[in-house]
Amino acid sequence: MINSKLLCVCLLLFLSFSCQEAAVILPEEEEEEVPVDSEDPNAPPRLWRENWLEHELLLTRQYYNDSIVIYHDDDMDPSVTWPRRAATKIWNYTWKTYGGFGSDIRLKVALHGGTYGGGHPGYYLSNSHGYINIIDVGLGRQRWLDSVGEPLDLIAHEIGHIVEGTSYNTLNSPSMPIWGDSKWMEIYQYDVYKALGWADKAQNWHNRMLVTKDNFPKENTYWYRDWFYPIYDKYGNVTVLNKYFKLLSQHFPTTSIPNGRKYTRDLNFGEFIHFWSGAAGEDLSELALAAFGDKDRHGNPWQPQFQKAKQDFIAITY
Repeated sequence: MINSKLLCVCLLLFLSFSCQEAAVILPEEEEEEVPVDSEDPNAPPRLWRENWLEHELLLTRQYYNDSIVIYHDDDMDPSVTWPRRAATKIWNYTWKTYGGFGSDIRLKVALHGGTYGGGHPGYYLSNSHGYINIIDVGLGRQRWLDSVGEPLDLIAHEIGHIVEGTSYNTLNSPSMPIWGDSKWMEIYQYDVYKALGWADKAQNWHNRMLVTKDNFPKENTYWYRDWFYPIYDKYGNVTVLNKYFKLLSQHFPTTSIPNGRKYTRDLNFGEFIHFWSGAAGEDLSELALAAFGDKDRHGNPWQPQFQKAKQDFIAITY
């Protein structure tokens, strides 16, 4: 009898201890959506039909908070909830760091489980998606189960395009013909992962980008290793990234559009180096020569362009 009682006590203590341990390791709790019977009158629409590019699916709202709203198509697995936290954190950090993007902070996130692949953004200064900030991302249904790999990278990448395309209330990316789609995103994503405290993810991304090479503007160009990371590391981390876009908005040619401005032309390579030098506060032409060679991706010498840029944009100093 004594042994039975002792066994029961031990069992209760074990269960109590186990429950306490489980509570410690539970993942971060999700914020619950408002129940249907007490719907927030200011909630985003529960159903939303796409009407951009080739997209025309009816999407269903899965989650919203003050910063984002997530919609799924019918192919998405509803048990995939990690984008709620990830997209919220990336967007909030980006909004705070790069100065905001319009009057509506809430980012629309459209996720596809196979019908459409890849990703693209929409901007609050453009009618391509109805003057809203949106990212549209598609992968195979099972691939969304990976919360730290490609799906996370795609979400961050597309949010980064909103920075590139609308910073400081100015539409378009005059840098895109130079860095493509998009070498700048490599340093943007590293900074995001590091700033959010995702140390392993940031280190893995950093290591991967260090060995990533491209064939523009010359063969075997290491954009991250030889250009963006040295600038980031030496000249203030995210401060120098942000300053580049701010200087462009202040000094590069623009014209007025509804609710903002847009760039009227693209940068040439010499202007690109000049504006990055302004952001860094130091002449980066030698770094550029070492990283890119002396010609742009079209075979034109960029050093004469650089000298002319210093005359055309004399307010950019370093």
